[in-house]
Amino acid sequence: MKKVLEGSQAVAEAVRLAGVGVISAYPITPQTHIVEELSRYCADGTMNAKFLRVESEHSAMAALIGSASSGIRTFTATSGQGLALMHELLHWASGARLPIVMAEVNRALAPGWNIWVDQTDSLAQRDTGWIQLYCENSQETLDTTLMAYRLAELVNLPVMVVLDAFFLSHTYEPVDVPDQKKVDRFLPSYVPKFQADTKNPCAFGPLVAPDNYMEMRYDIARAMDDALERFPEVEDEYARLFGRRYGAMEPVMCRDADIILLTSGTVTSTTRLVVKDLRKKGEKVGVLKMRLLRPFPVVELREVLKGAKKVAVIDRNFSFGASGIFAQEVRAALCNLPKHPAVFGYVAGIGGRDVTPALIEEVYWKTRKNKLPEKESVWMGLKEVSDAARRQ
Repeated sequence: MKKVLEGSQAVAEAVRLAGVGVISAYPITPQTHIVEELSRYCADGTMNAKFLRVESEHSAMAALIGSASSGIRTFTATSGQGLALMHELLHWASGARLPIVMAEVNRALAPGWNIWVDQTDSLAQRDTGWIQLYCENSQETLDTTLMAYRLAELVNLPVMVVLDAFFLSHTYEPVDVPDQKKVDRFLPSYVPKFQADTKNPCAFGPLVAPDNYMEMRYDIARAMDDALERFPEVEDEYARLFGRRYGAMEPVMCRDADIILLTSGTVTSTTRLVVKDLRKKGEKVGVLKMRLLRPFPVVELREVLKGAKKVAVIDRNFSFGASGIFAQEVRAALCNLPKHPAVFGYVAGIGGRDVTPALIEEVYWKTRKNKLPEKESVWMGLKEVSDAARRQ
Protein backbone atom coordinates (compact mmCIF):
# COMPACT_ATOMS: atom_id res chain seq x y z
CA MET A 1 0.00 0.00 0.00
CA LYS A 2 1.35 3.42 -0.96
CA LYS A 3 1.24 6.14 1.70
CA VAL A 4 2.67 9.63 1.90
CA LEU A 5 4.73 9.58 5.11
CA GLU A 6 7.35 11.46 7.03
CA GLY A 7 10.59 9.55 7.47
CA SER A 8 9.68 9.35 11.17
CA GLN A 9 6.30 7.82 10.34
CA ALA A 10 8.00 5.32 8.04
CA VAL A 11 10.05 4.12 10.99
CA ALA A 12 6.92 3.80 13.13
CA GLU A 13 5.17 1.79 10.40
CA ALA A 14 8.10 -0.63 10.29
CA VAL A 15 8.04 -1.05 14.08
CA ARG A 16 4.32 -1.78 13.92
CA LEU A 17 4.82 -4.35 11.17
CA ALA A 18 7.68 -5.97 13.11
CA GLY A 19 5.35 -6.87 15.97
CA VAL A 20 7.46 -5.17 18.63
CA GLY A 21 6.39 -6.00 22.20
CA VAL A 22 8.05 -3.21 24.22
CA ILE A 23 8.73 0.40 23.21
CA SER A 24 10.59 2.74 25.54
CA ALA A 25 10.29 6.44 24.79
CA TYR A 26 11.88 9.68 25.85
CA PRO A 27 11.02 12.41 23.35
CA ILE A 28 13.83 14.55 21.97
CA THR A 29 13.75 16.63 18.79
CA PRO A 30 13.97 15.54 15.98
CA GLN A 31 12.97 11.92 16.73
CA THR A 32 9.83 12.80 18.71
CA HIS A 33 7.42 12.08 15.85
CA ILE A 34 8.55 8.44 15.83
CA VAL A 35 7.55 7.74 19.42
CA GLU A 36 4.47 9.98 19.16
CA GLU A 37 3.18 7.81 16.32
CA LEU A 38 3.98 4.62 18.23
CA SER A 39 2.26 5.91 21.36
CA ARG A 40 -0.87 6.46 19.29
CA TYR A 41 -0.66 2.94 17.90
CA CYS A 42 -0.36 1.51 21.41
CA ALA A 43 -3.21 3.68 22.77
CA ASP A 44 -5.73 2.89 20.02
CA GLY A 45 -4.97 -0.83 19.84
CA THR A 46 -3.19 -0.78 16.47
CA MET A 47 -0.24 -2.36 18.28
CA ASN A 48 -0.31 -4.86 21.12
CA ALA A 49 2.80 -3.48 22.79
CA LYS A 50 3.85 -2.06 26.15
CA PHE A 51 4.73 1.64 25.80
CA LEU A 52 7.13 2.76 28.55
CA ARG A 53 7.37 6.49 29.27
CA VAL A 54 10.78 6.78 30.90
CA GLU A 55 12.59 9.68 32.54
CA SER A 56 15.69 9.79 30.31
CA GLU A 57 17.38 8.19 27.34
CA HIS A 58 19.66 6.31 29.75
CA SER A 59 16.53 4.79 31.28
CA ALA A 60 15.07 4.10 27.84
CA MET A 61 17.96 1.80 26.94
CA ALA A 62 18.04 0.25 30.42
CA ALA A 63 14.36 -0.66 30.07
CA LEU A 64 15.01 -2.31 26.71
CA ILE A 65 17.95 -4.28 28.05
CA GLY A 66 15.61 -5.75 30.66
CA SER A 67 12.86 -6.40 28.11
CA ALA A 68 15.17 -7.96 25.52
CA SER A 69 16.76 -10.13 28.21
CA SER A 70 13.26 -11.51 28.80
CA GLY A 71 12.97 -12.51 25.15
CA ILE A 72 10.81 -9.66 23.85
CA ARG A 73 11.28 -7.76 20.57
CA THR A 74 12.04 -4.13 21.53
CA PHE A 75 12.47 -0.64 20.07
CA THR A 76 13.43 2.90 20.96
CA ALA A 77 14.49 6.08 19.16
CA THR A 78 16.77 8.96 20.04
CA SER A 79 18.91 11.82 18.71
CA GLY A 80 21.98 13.88 19.56
CA GLN A 81 22.33 14.52 23.28
CA GLY A 82 19.97 11.64 24.02
CA LEU A 83 22.24 9.17 22.26
CA ALA A 84 25.24 10.61 24.10
CA LEU A 85 23.43 10.02 27.42
CA MET A 86 22.79 6.39 26.39
CA HIS A 87 26.48 5.71 25.77
CA GLU A 88 27.13 3.48 28.80
CA LEU A 89 24.06 1.36 28.13
CA LEU A 90 24.94 0.87 24.45
CA HIS A 91 27.93 -1.16 25.62
CA TRP A 92 25.70 -3.17 27.96
CA ALA A 93 23.27 -3.98 25.14
CA SER A 94 25.93 -5.27 22.74
CA GLY A 95 27.92 -6.98 25.50
CA ALA A 96 24.77 -8.86 26.53
CA ARG A 97 24.24 -9.82 22.84
CA LEU A 98 20.72 -8.37 22.74
CA PRO A 99 19.02 -7.83 19.33
CA ILE A 100 17.61 -4.38 20.16
CA VAL A 101 16.76 -2.07 17.25
CA MET A 102 16.96 1.72 17.67
CA ALA A 103 16.20 4.54 15.24
CA GLU A 104 18.81 7.27 15.57
CA VAL A 105 17.88 10.56 13.95
CA ASN A 106 21.18 12.33 13.38
CA ARG A 107 21.38 15.60 15.30
CA ALA A 108 24.37 17.85 15.96
CA LEU A 109 25.83 17.76 19.46
CA ALA A 110 25.90 20.81 21.74
CA PRO A 111 27.27 23.36 22.46
CA GLY A 112 26.12 25.49 20.73
CA TRP A 113 22.65 24.09 21.09
CA ASN A 114 21.56 22.74 17.71
CA ILE A 115 18.68 20.48 16.65
CA TRP A 116 19.73 20.08 13.00
CA VAL A 117 21.60 17.32 11.26
CA ASP A 118 25.11 16.06 11.34
CA GLN A 119 26.37 12.54 11.93
CA THR A 120 28.76 13.06 14.82
CA ASP A 121 26.27 11.71 17.39
CA SER A 122 25.94 8.26 15.82
CA LEU A 123 29.56 8.06 14.69
CA ALA A 124 30.73 8.82 18.24
CA GLN A 125 29.11 5.46 19.13
CA ARG A 126 30.72 3.41 16.36
CA ASP A 127 32.90 1.43 18.83
CA THR A 128 30.04 0.33 21.11
CA GLY A 129 29.33 -2.94 19.30
CA TRP A 130 26.17 -1.80 17.48
CA ILE A 131 25.60 -2.49 13.81
CA GLN A 132 25.00 0.86 12.06
CA LEU A 133 22.99 1.43 8.86
CA TYR A 134 22.63 4.88 7.23
CA CYS A 135 19.50 5.65 5.16
CA GLU A 136 18.94 7.94 2.19
CA ASN A 137 15.14 8.18 1.96
CA SER A 138 11.93 7.19 3.75
CA GLN A 139 11.36 3.98 1.79
CA GLU A 140 14.85 2.83 2.64
CA THR A 141 14.26 3.75 6.28
CA LEU A 142 11.16 1.57 6.53
CA ASP A 143 12.79 -1.34 4.72
CA THR A 144 16.02 -1.04 6.70
CA THR A 145 14.18 -1.11 10.03
CA LEU A 146 12.53 -4.43 9.11
CA MET A 147 15.83 -5.84 7.86
CA ALA A 148 17.51 -4.62 11.05
CA TYR A 149 15.32 -6.88 13.20
CA ARG A 150 16.05 -9.89 10.99
CA LEU A 151 19.81 -9.26 11.08
CA ALA A 152 19.90 -8.44 14.81
CA GLU A 153 18.13 -11.68 15.70
CA LEU A 154 20.37 -13.76 13.41
CA VAL A 155 23.64 -12.59 14.98
CA ASN A 156 22.45 -11.41 18.42
CA LEU A 157 23.73 -7.86 18.17
CA PRO A 158 21.84 -4.55 18.43
CA VAL A 159 21.26 -2.42 15.33
CA MET A 160 21.10 1.36 14.92
CA VAL A 161 19.04 2.60 11.93
CA VAL A 162 20.33 6.10 11.20
CA LEU A 163 18.46 8.85 9.35
CA ASP A 164 19.06 12.57 8.81
CA ALA A 165 17.22 15.08 10.96
CA PHE A 166 14.53 17.12 9.18
CA PHE A 167 15.80 16.43 5.63
CA LEU A 168 14.41 12.92 6.14
CA SER A 169 12.69 12.69 9.53
CA HIS A 170 10.26 15.56 8.84
CA THR A 171 9.93 15.37 5.05
CA TYR A 172 6.95 13.64 3.42
CA GLU A 173 7.33 11.33 0.43
CA PRO A 174 5.51 8.31 -1.03
CA VAL A 175 6.35 5.08 0.76
CA ASP A 176 5.29 1.54 -0.08
CA VAL A 177 4.11 0.02 3.22
CA PRO A 178 4.40 -3.79 2.99
CA ASP A 179 1.57 -6.24 3.64
CA GLN A 180 1.56 -7.63 7.19
CA LYS A 181 1.36 -11.27 6.05
CA LYS A 182 4.43 -10.86 3.87
CA VAL A 183 6.31 -9.16 6.70
CA ASP A 184 5.43 -12.07 9.00
CA ARG A 185 6.99 -14.44 6.47
CA PHE A 186 10.16 -12.35 6.40
CA LEU A 187 10.23 -11.65 10.14
CA PRO A 188 8.53 -14.42 12.14
CA SER A 189 7.93 -14.16 15.89
CA TYR A 190 11.12 -13.67 17.86
CA VAL A 191 12.47 -16.85 19.46
CA PRO A 192 15.39 -15.85 21.73
CA LYS A 193 18.48 -18.02 22.03
CA PHE A 194 18.57 -17.21 25.74
CA GLN A 195 16.28 -15.28 28.08
CA ALA A 196 15.50 -14.51 31.70
CA ASP A 197 13.12 -17.20 32.96
CA THR A 198 11.90 -17.71 36.54
CA LYS A 199 11.61 -21.46 35.86
CA ASN A 200 15.26 -21.60 34.84
CA PRO A 201 17.07 -18.96 36.95
CA CYS A 202 20.39 -17.60 35.75
CA ALA A 203 22.55 -14.49 36.18
CA PHE A 204 22.90 -11.72 33.56
CA GLY A 205 25.76 -9.23 33.48
CA PRO A 206 27.89 -10.62 36.32
CA LEU A 207 31.49 -9.73 37.17
CA VAL A 208 33.80 -11.32 34.58
CA ALA A 209 37.44 -12.03 35.42
CA PRO A 210 40.35 -11.70 32.97
CA ASP A 211 40.17 -15.46 32.30
CA ASN A 212 36.92 -14.99 30.33
CA TYR A 213 36.41 -11.31 29.46
CA MET A 214 38.68 -11.23 26.40
CA GLU A 215 36.91 -14.21 24.82
CA MET A 216 33.55 -12.49 25.30
CA ARG A 217 34.80 -9.48 23.37
CA TYR A 218 36.24 -11.74 20.69
CA ASP A 219 32.81 -13.34 20.31
CA ILE A 220 31.29 -9.89 19.64
CA ALA A 221 33.97 -9.28 16.99
CA ARG A 222 33.10 -12.63 15.38
CA ALA A 223 29.40 -11.74 15.49
CA MET A 224 30.18 -8.52 13.60
CA ASP A 225 32.03 -10.57 10.98
CA ASP A 226 29.03 -12.89 10.83
CA ALA A 227 26.71 -9.89 10.35
CA LEU A 228 28.75 -8.83 7.31
CA GLU A 229 28.30 -12.30 5.81
CA ARG A 230 24.61 -12.64 6.70
CA PHE A 231 23.60 -9.15 5.59
CA PRO A 232 23.36 -10.05 1.86
CA GLU A 233 21.21 -13.07 2.76
CA VAL A 234 18.80 -10.82 4.65
CA GLU A 235 18.64 -8.42 1.71
CA ASP A 236 18.13 -11.25 -0.79
CA GLU A 237 15.16 -12.56 1.18
CA TYR A 238 13.71 -9.06 1.52
CA ALA A 239 14.12 -8.45 -2.22
CA ARG A 240 12.41 -11.77 -3.01
CA LEU A 241 9.34 -10.76 -1.02
CA PHE A 242 9.21 -7.00 -1.58
CA GLY A 243 11.34 -6.30 -4.66
CA ARG A 244 13.76 -3.88 -2.96
CA ARG A 245 17.39 -4.19 -1.89
CA TYR A 246 20.04 -1.58 -1.15
CA GLY A 247 23.32 -3.33 -0.36
CA ALA A 248 26.02 -2.50 2.15
CA MET A 249 26.96 0.20 -0.36
CA GLU A 250 25.56 1.33 -3.70
CA PRO A 251 27.92 2.22 -6.56
CA VAL A 252 26.42 4.46 -9.25
CA MET A 253 28.37 4.98 -12.51
CA CYS A 254 31.55 3.86 -10.74
CA ARG A 255 32.71 1.16 -13.16
CA ASP A 256 34.66 3.54 -15.44
CA ALA A 257 34.94 6.52 -13.07
CA ASP A 258 38.30 8.23 -12.49
CA ILE A 259 36.86 10.11 -9.50
CA ILE A 260 34.27 8.65 -7.12
CA LEU A 261 32.31 10.85 -4.68
CA LEU A 262 31.63 8.85 -1.52
CA THR A 263 28.56 9.89 0.48
CA SER A 264 26.06 8.71 3.11
CA GLY A 265 22.54 9.73 4.10
CA THR A 266 20.50 12.32 2.24
CA VAL A 267 23.57 14.05 0.73
CA THR A 268 23.62 11.06 -1.63
CA SER A 269 20.41 12.13 -3.38
CA THR A 270 21.85 15.54 -4.26
CA THR A 271 25.14 13.98 -5.32
CA ARG A 272 23.34 11.64 -7.75
CA LEU A 273 22.03 14.71 -9.62
CA VAL A 274 25.43 16.39 -9.67
CA VAL A 275 27.13 13.26 -11.00
CA LYS A 276 24.48 12.90 -13.70
CA ASP A 277 25.08 16.51 -14.83
CA LEU A 278 28.86 16.07 -14.78
CA ARG A 279 28.56 12.92 -16.87
CA LYS A 280 26.66 14.91 -19.49
CA LYS A 281 29.70 17.20 -19.64
CA GLY A 282 31.97 14.22 -20.31
CA GLU A 283 33.41 13.89 -16.79
CA LYS A 284 34.25 10.33 -15.67
CA VAL A 285 32.75 10.52 -12.21
CA GLY A 286 30.61 8.24 -10.05
CA VAL A 287 29.00 8.20 -6.62
CA LEU A 288 29.36 5.53 -3.96
CA LYS A 289 26.69 5.55 -1.27
CA MET A 290 27.82 4.03 2.03
CA ARG A 291 24.98 2.38 3.94
CA LEU A 292 26.71 -0.04 6.31
CA LEU A 293 29.24 1.59 8.64
CA ARG A 294 29.52 -1.16 11.26
CA PRO A 295 30.61 -3.73 10.38
CA PHE A 296 32.65 -1.90 7.76
CA PRO A 297 32.53 -3.66 4.33
CA VAL A 298 36.26 -3.47 3.55
CA VAL A 299 36.41 -6.12 0.82
CA GLU A 300 33.45 -4.71 -1.09
CA LEU A 301 34.78 -1.15 -0.80
CA ARG A 302 38.15 -2.17 -2.21
CA GLU A 303 36.47 -3.89 -5.14
CA VAL A 304 34.38 -0.83 -6.06
CA LEU A 305 37.29 1.60 -5.73
CA LYS A 306 40.02 -0.48 -7.40
CA GLY A 307 39.69 1.21 -10.79
CA ALA A 308 39.39 4.79 -9.55
CA LYS A 309 42.22 7.32 -9.45
CA LYS A 310 40.72 9.47 -6.67
CA VAL A 311 37.99 9.20 -4.03
CA ALA A 312 36.36 12.34 -2.62
CA VAL A 313 34.61 11.62 0.70
CA ILE A 314 31.92 14.09 1.77
CA ASP A 315 31.62 13.84 5.56
CA ARG A 316 28.75 15.39 7.50
CA ASN A 317 30.77 14.83 10.67
CA PHE A 318 34.24 15.44 12.10
CA SER A 319 36.59 13.78 14.58
CA PHE A 320 38.45 16.64 16.26
CA GLY A 321 42.20 16.30 15.91
CA ALA A 322 41.83 13.88 13.00
CA SER A 323 39.46 14.22 10.02
CA GLY A 324 36.03 13.36 8.70
CA ILE A 325 35.09 9.90 10.00
CA PHE A 326 33.99 8.16 6.80
CA ALA A 327 37.23 9.40 5.22
CA GLN A 328 39.16 7.80 8.10
CA GLU A 329 37.38 4.50 7.51
CA VAL A 330 38.10 4.58 3.78
CA ARG A 331 41.79 5.38 4.31
CA ALA A 332 42.09 2.54 6.83
CA ALA A 333 40.42 0.10 4.42
CA LEU A 334 42.79 1.00 1.57
CA CYS A 335 46.11 1.66 3.30
CA ASN A 336 47.54 -1.88 3.12
CA LEU A 337 46.91 -2.28 -0.60
CA PRO A 338 49.99 -1.92 -2.84
CA LYS A 339 48.04 0.44 -5.09
CA HIS A 340 44.93 2.44 -4.27
CA PRO A 341 43.22 5.74 -5.17
CA ALA A 342 44.11 8.93 -3.31
CA VAL A 343 41.51 9.72 -0.65
CA PHE A 344 40.38 13.37 -0.52
CA GLY A 345 38.39 14.32 2.59
CA TYR A 346 35.77 17.09 2.67
CA VAL A 347 33.62 18.22 5.61
CA ALA A 348 30.27 19.83 4.80
CA GLY A 349 26.76 20.34 6.15
CA ILE A 350 27.73 20.44 9.84
CA GLY A 351 24.88 21.46 12.15
CA GLY A 352 22.30 21.26 9.36
CA ARG A 353 23.92 23.60 6.85
CA ASP A 354 22.80 22.86 3.30
CA VAL A 355 25.00 20.71 1.08
CA THR A 356 24.05 22.20 -2.28
CA PRO A 357 24.66 20.93 -5.82
CA ALA A 358 27.10 23.84 -6.31
CA LEU A 359 29.10 22.79 -3.24
CA ILE A 360 29.25 19.15 -4.37
CA GLU A 361 30.38 20.22 -7.82
CA GLU A 362 33.09 22.36 -6.18
CA VAL A 363 34.24 19.25 -4.28
CA TYR A 364 34.54 17.43 -7.60
CA TRP A 365 36.55 20.17 -9.34
CA LYS A 366 38.89 20.58 -6.33
CA THR A 367 39.56 16.84 -6.38
CA ARG A 368 40.09 16.81 -10.14
CA LYS A 369 42.52 19.72 -9.99
CA ASN A 370 44.84 18.40 -7.24
CA LYS A 371 47.07 15.34 -7.69
CA LEU A 372 47.07 14.65 -3.95
CA PRO A 373 44.97 15.97 -1.03
CA GLU A 374 46.11 19.34 0.27
CA LYS A 375 45.10 18.29 3.83
CA GLU A 376 43.24 15.46 5.60
CA SER A 377 39.94 17.36 5.55
CA VAL A 378 38.91 20.46 3.63
CA TRP A 379 35.99 22.28 5.23
CA MET A 380 33.48 23.34 2.59
CA GLY A 381 30.89 26.13 2.83
CA LEU A 382 32.47 28.03 5.74
CA LYS A 383 31.54 31.67 6.17
CA GLU A 384 34.33 34.16 5.69
CA VAL A 385 35.44 34.97 9.25
CA SER A 386 38.96 36.12 10.14
CA ASP A 387 41.13 34.01 12.47
CA ALA A 388 41.23 36.96 14.88
CA ALA A 389 37.44 37.03 15.07
CA ARG A 390 37.32 33.26 15.69
CA ARG A 391 39.71 33.62 18.63
CA GLN A 392 37.50 36.19 20.36
